Amino acid sequence: MTAPHLDHVGLSVGDLDAQRRFYARALGLTETEETFELPEAQVRTAILRSADGLKLELVERGGSTPQEFADPLDGASIQGYFHWALNVEDLDAVYTAVLRAGADAVSPPAPAVRPGARFAYVKDPEGNLLELIQPAA
Repeated sequence: MTAPHLDHVGLSVGDLDAQRRFYARALGLTETEETFELPEAQVRTAILRSADGLKLELVERGGSTPQEFADPLDGASIQGYFHWALNVEDLDAVYTAVLRAGADAVSPPAPAVRPGARFAYVKDPEGNLLELIQPAA
């Protein structure tokens, strides 16, 4: 039996089209693997994919309530999912790229708990937390 592996992360958003544009610019999620609409529930979805296989599902539901955390400690005060994290090769370059694409800085690149690793946090345009991690060399 093969061990489970991550397929995608799902993110509830207020504006599917704007978030698609942001994630295309910020992380290269330019391929659309799947879309789905359920008009009677006011739901639209899109699974986006990068060339190297990273996948993110964006789900827009009319009337959804935004949830925003000031930082990771604030997010940890409420049980449930509050951020997603990506390993990156060059933290400084990716951090700069996502900020240029429209993200907001939360915490700049800094040493991580893991020896030799570095991390940073940003918020996407709707306030969702994203952790960027550069593993130790």
